[in-house]
Amino acid sequence: MPTVSAHVAHTLAAHLDHVFGLMGNGNAYFLDALERETAVTFTAVRHEAGGVVAADAHFRASGRIAAATATYGAGFTNTLTALAEATQARVPLVLVVGDEPTSGRRPWDVDQIALASAVGARTYTVGRTDAAATTVLAIEHALAYRLPVVLAIPYDVAARDAGGLGVAPDLHLPEPLAPKGPFGAAVVAEIAAALAGASRPLLLAGRGAWLAGAGDALGALAEATGAVTASTALGRGVFPDGRFDLGVTGGFGAEAAMELVREADVAVVFGASLNQFTMRFGDLFAPGTRVFQVDVAPTATHPNVGGYVRGDAAVVARAIADSLDELGAAASGWRESVDIPALRAQPAPARADGLADDGRLDPRAVARRIAELLPEDRVVVSDGGHFIGWANMYWPVASPDRMIMVGTAFQSIGLGFPSVPGAAAAKPDSTIVLTTGDGGGLMALADLESAVRSAGGRGLAVVWNDAAYGAEVNLYGLKGLARAPMLIPEASFAGLASAVGAEGVIVCELADLDVLAEWTARPASERPFLLLDCRISGTVVAPYQEEIIRVNS
Repeated sequence: MPTVSAHVAHTLAAHLDHVFGLMGNGNAYFLDALERETAVTFTAVRHEAGGVVAADAHFRASGRIAAATATYGAGFTNTLTALAEATQARVPLVLVVGDEPTSGRRPWDVDQIALASAVGARTYTVGRTDAAATTVLAIEHALAYRLPVVLAIPYDVAARDAGGLGVAPDLHLPEPLAPKGPFGAAVVAEIAAALAGASRPLLLAGRGAWLAGAGDALGALAEATGAVTASTALGRGVFPDGRFDLGVTGGFGAEAAMELVREADVAVVFGASLNQFTMRFGDLFAPGTRVFQVDVAPTATHPNVGGYVRGDAAVVARAIADSLDELGAAASGWRESVDIPALRAQPAPARADGLADDGRLDPRAVARRIAELLPEDRVVVSDGGHFIGWANMYWPVASPDRMIMVGTAFQSIGLGFPSVPGAAAAKPDSTIVLTTGDGGGLMALADLESAVRSAGGRGLAVVWNDAAYGAEVNLYGLKGLARAPMLIPEASFAGLASAVGAEGVIVCELADLDVLAEWTARPASERPFLLLDCRISGTVVAPYQEEIIRVNS
């Protein structure tokens, strides 16, 4: 008869199609049922954190929930950093884990419910009679609250008979949130009136707008108001008309573009939390700018916000557009008066040969050259570290689901390589481009093999190898702290890549990047995973990092 684990697998299979993880005692029966009795694709990773990272990246790249799985105890505790990142970033996923028996904790067990709760994840524990219903509740919770959940299978019930498999229960999810009551309607009307009277209107959108499917509504609103548009790092490309878009705000944005943002007299923000980086530590908007925010959070998330509407970005954008129609408002004409492409230009390297003064590569030159060679269908996945500035500044992507930064919400490094399997499964026809530093790359080395195996000839990794923890050197080395703990003996990532079946290339001059042009020209079926080990200078500091240095000085 079907087991408790089979009921969990059967129910998950009705609502998702990918599971990432690592087998152990606690999830062996679950994985057996998943493999034998469902059509779900299981992708093995080599470290338990990698399973959660891959499920996280899968959702960011596709909007479809995925699951991760690990065993109990040490397998579960290995997932906690990745689970904290998914919680901070509000990414829904289900982590299926083994747990202590119902008879009580064994000497090697830990309080997994408390550990999950400590990083913000709720645990649902299945039993012999409610496995399917509990699994559906877990999925509903993840999707409704945009959070990861833990689905625990106690060790002594995993293989218990749970009766015949029925039709998996349906999901019941809330409708998109609309502004409530007369207060919500009044703020919508206030925003419309402000936009109608604005001379220099700006619309700013974040990842929440993308998740709400608000792109078309925001595009229509921008056209109706004549607004210049911009996005957060995780919302880039959400506006359908790129001609009037300033790109990413904050430290990744071009300085001239950020100066134009400060000229806005009215700014309306959709689906963005307005964190310190987006807001340039409070300097994004001028003191006289009227700032409105639309989000699903209970209240406004920044003190600069003067009017707040709680609601789905698409629903509220359409409501504002309807109010503008009633007012008979005309477009401001501001965006047609500005040379947007010129404002978006990022700084060029200082030397024509692409080298910094210490003889190593200038990362700006490397980033610009790689941008010229990357396939247009790219999905960029990023680890955390100082180097994140280069891809974010120089590698444009077509839409928010094609720039995935797993780790930045929790300020983590070492989650880059396992992001690749998740993105590769979510976007099977795209080129997956990983950008990572040497510090994070070494930390995530177990899943270099997972990246190579899952992406194959669609996969490319760029390692920014400066033989140091660059962010620490910039923040603390400049303050005079001991530099030795901030340095890393230069590792050959090219050699490491070759050991797991990839083609590794050491890049010491711009001409070495010609291998990327050759790789791109070949069919994906005829090329290996390519890793570019770029030996860059640590003397070139990314503008966003300079901004952080100023704030911390």
